[in-house]
Amino acid sequence: MRFTSNMAQIIDGKNMANQIHSELCKELSQFVAEGNPVPHLTAIIVGEDPASQKYVEKKTEACKKIGIRSRTIVLPESTTQAELLDVIDKQNKDESVNGVLVQLPVPAHIDERTVCNAIIAAKDVDGFNEINIGRLALDMNGIVPATPLGVKTLLERTNIPTFGRNAVVVGRSKNVGLPLSILLHSDGSHATKGLDATVTICHRYTPAKELAKYCRQADIIVVAVGKPGLITKDMVKPGACVIDVGITRVQDEAGKYKLVGDVDFDEVRQVAGHITPVPGGVGPMTVAMLMQNTILAAKKQAADRAN
Repeated sequence: MRFTSNMAQIIDGKNMANQIHSELCKELSQFVAEGNPVPHLTAIIVGEDPASQKYVEKKTEACKKIGIRSRTIVLPESTTQAELLDVIDKQNKDESVNGVLVQLPVPAHIDERTVCNAIIAAKDVDGFNEINIGRLALDMNGIVPATPLGVKTLLERTNIPTFGRNAVVVGRSKNVGLPLSILLHSDGSHATKGLDATVTICHRYTPAKELAKYCRQADIIVVAVGKPGLITKDMVKPGACVIDVGITRVQDEAGKYKLVGDVDFDEVRQVAGHITPVPGGVGPMTVAMLMQNTILAAKKQAADRAN
């Protein structure tokens, strides 16, 4: 890891995602030229949460840009779990649909784990089905959750050294922190092409003093807890790579709203070697990885039909 007294290099996730979109366009064109149907992604939203609607809009925009067909199903907040599962079942059985996702979070009366497992593993482009998470844990081929895969790709394409380096993941969610920790520590010579780092997982019950201690030892810090300003300048080793997955909408002194991450960006940038901004860092990469997963799912389904 390089050490420098200069300002950290900003990792431009938006630019990297655009490059990946271009690569996926070519990959998709070749796939369709071989006689395969255009991949189709269905997104399901329950309720009218503005943030969820915005996230799905970004995903459908990316689909249009790359050439993937997409459909968004919007269900009312009052939708029962049984009704949602019925919608998912119809998408599972529709052979023209290659990828299915339910935008999280779902309303409190619906069990998130049940919903994630209802999407069959082959169409689970979010990578949240227990089969895909299990295959990731066992270092087998499967669909990897989009945000952790996006972080892995950011590190690889920025040429951040990971082999044998110390990495701290702040956050242990089943959708981000846990699968990301697996990708960081798993063997690079196996199916998931892990990053061979030495990983420490911190979470809400890690005492502040201990969190700071672990972070100061890290060559790579990835934080995903949704707590603005959690990672401060004094917690970061000079030259470390800081990846900010957190995103929170806050109001400034003028009353305007803005998006911020879990890292005190302006301060940490003075000591880090590399840092991702919020917005414009991990977010665009998550969408790009979702597109990649959709094409991967379509290819796998086409191969299964051929056999």
